[in-house]
Amino acid sequence: MINRILATAITEAHIARRNRWVLIAVLLMVVFSLVLSAVGSAPSGGLGADRLSVTVASLTSLSVYLVPLVALLMSFDAVAGEVERGTLPLLLTYPVARWEILAGKLLAHTAILVIALMAGYGAAAVIAVVNDPAATAGFGALWRLTWTSTLLGATFLGIGYALSSLARRASGAAGLAIGLWLGLVVLYDLALLAAVVADDGGTFTTQVFPAALLANPADAFRLFNLTASQATAAASGIGGAAASIALWQSLLSVLVWPLVALGFATLAFRKVEA
Repeated sequence: MINRILATAITEAHIARRNRWVLIAVLLMVVFSLVLSAVGSAPSGGLGADRLSVTVASLTSLSVYLVPLVALLMSFDAVAGEVERGTLPLLLTYPVARWEILAGKLLAHTAILVIALMAGYGAAAVIAVVNDPAATAGFGALWRLTWTSTLLGATFLGIGYALSSLARRASGAAGLAIGLWLGLVVLYDLALLAAVVADDGGTFTTQVFPAALLANPADAFRLFNLTASQATAAASGIGGAAASIALWQSLLSVLVWPLVALGFATLAFRKVEA
């Protein structure tokens, strides 16, 4: 089983390298991380936190948008592309289970994502420490951001595989992926904020709103990192709700969502006809 998963992962990694996904992901993370490291850490003295911890708060806001987008762009044609190229029937003739195929793709794409995250966050950490030696106190927050970003990426990789299986055409899967990214990462928070304003401190604000945040993997990721790093002072909007939600609840959501997404992907892939 492990050998079959590794073989699929190696093949997928070669495809990603040829498609320049490794280079694109690394460049995106490094460029945006350096920009936020230079701009977002300016108020660190006023907040009473070290430069790297404040940079991590800024990187959290970056990651909640960029990591899901990169993951969806890598995964939207994972199944649909195989169908269009006619390679899926050949792949399924081998003695490999469908879930093993998805596991191999997930392993390869997650490895690419980890490389990009380490490059981007590492560059931001170097800049912070060079400018403020006391910034080494923020390494714990940076490590926490790295592994939670990996789980967030794995979640959206699984979602991308599910969309790719349901669409069965790369163009359709791309449209679904972008629409889902806009819905979950951008419009979801705007809708919640509008509902909170309309509710004016009623039942929705006190009961439904916290659960709605935890139900979104992107919001759960942001809330966990802001609460754990005690950087809510640097947050705004929905990020300011981090103090009202228990740390274990957001952590549970962050840990469970990758499994749920991969489960959805497996069920959707089973319905794809070779």
